[in-house]
Amino acid sequence: MKPENFPPNPIALIPLGVFLLSYLAVSLAAGDFYKMPITTAFVLACVVAIALCRGASLHRRIEQFCKGAAYPNLMLMVMIFILAGAFAQTAKAMGAVEATVNLTLSILPSNILAAGFFLAACVISISVGTSVGTIVALTPVAAGLAGQTGLPMALMAAVVVGGAMFGDNLSFISDTTIVATRSQGCKMTDKFKTNFKLVMPLALLTTLLYIFMGSTSVPVAAVSPVNWLKVLPYMAVLIAAVLGANVMLVLLGGTLLCGLIGLCTGTFGLWDWTTAIGTGITNMGELVIVTLLAGGLLEMIRYNGGLAFIIKKATARIESVRGAEMSLAAVVCFANVCTANNTIALIMAGPIAKEIAQKFHIAPNRAASLLDIFSCFVQGIIPYGAQLLMAASLSGVSPLHIMKYLYYPYLLGLGALLAIWARFPQLPNDSNLAVPSSNEPR
Repeated sequence: MKPENFPPNPIALIPLGVFLLSYLAVSLAAGDFYKMPITTAFVLACVVAIALCRGASLHRRIEQFCKGAAYPNLMLMVMIFILAGAFAQTAKAMGAVEATVNLTLSILPSNILAAGFFLAACVISISVGTSVGTIVALTPVAAGLAGQTGLPMALMAAVVVGGAMFGDNLSFISDTTIVATRSQGCKMTDKFKTNFKLVMPLALLTTLLYIFMGSTSVPVAAVSPVNWLKVLPYMAVLIAAVLGANVMLVLLGGTLLCGLIGLCTGTFGLWDWTTAIGTGITNMGELVIVTLLAGGLLEMIRYNGGLAFIIKKATARIESVRGAEMSLAAVVCFANVCTANNTIALIMAGPIAKEIAQKFHIAPNRAASLLDIFSCFVQGIIPYGAQLLMAASLSGVSPLHIMKYLYYPYLLGLGALLAIWARFPQLPNDSNLAVPSSNEPR
């Protein structure tokens, strides 16, 4: 359903406040980010969301909640998480992570390891077109490198997340790029050119920051010989993803390849392999639960008119092109906070953004670029988003610990705001913008 089908209702946003207070505020007050489990915070917010829903029986409210939790895109994410867990644990048991760490250490000096890994994540993610796939493939390796060099585990996880969001924002085969360009009616190449001018300086600045952060790493005295056979699963997964293979088939194939190599080399037996698969799936349990609870909660917020309320407020008093572009940013950012999925957020915000862009003569490629950038900015920093949850699960650190090292997403959001203020990059029709008078109906 379209968000405008639901009357604006600020009360519907209370569950979101409950979640933020119970998870972030309690953790900060306690000084311990593990004090309040994220699943508990989501359950509290879900109870409040169902209780606030008026005009329907309890059975109908719960049914609507379950509808959100069972959204097809969320179910697809759950299946990807399950297969990702199986692949990651099997690769670890087979020795693929250790072999890949040795390969990386033999190529990159430890003092620029963080920066080099960030650039590698950027290249891989722009080729693969999926931030989650990049995080699944690289986070175990990044965690191994952190253990070898003394770099903070959260830093290396953040390096992967930042590089993953770079590609998610720019890749031609990324869902966000496809949705953003289609919703605004522009060519992917036009959006890419506009986007690239804005984000490339930010990526280079991030690289410099990671070079500085990586200077504290401990030099590795000796690197073990690289076992190329055990590196093969990661190489196969990355190559298959770059070639455009379905991510679920890629992860399933990677798990099978890890198992066959492990059996042939005697690293583990058949039952050890099945145990590793089961352990990997079980390790994704919290992530799956959070995904389902988030889907249900955010459906209730949408159903009760919370999203319609924020959209109404964001578009009520637009009087300039800059104001219109800020409204585009506000709408997609809020939709992303509520959905924890930048693709869904773009689907919801796209039609509204196009209406604003047409009224204020904002070029379609600029509108698409801003929508994509701000959605990736929010998706890259929310602690309950799939990207941070996946990185946290695979690295064994809290999402909130990773957040303090997310230089690229933060710079992406700040850079986009500055670009709106400075009207950068200048587009051919910028000088001919006709801004509606304040007396025009809005």
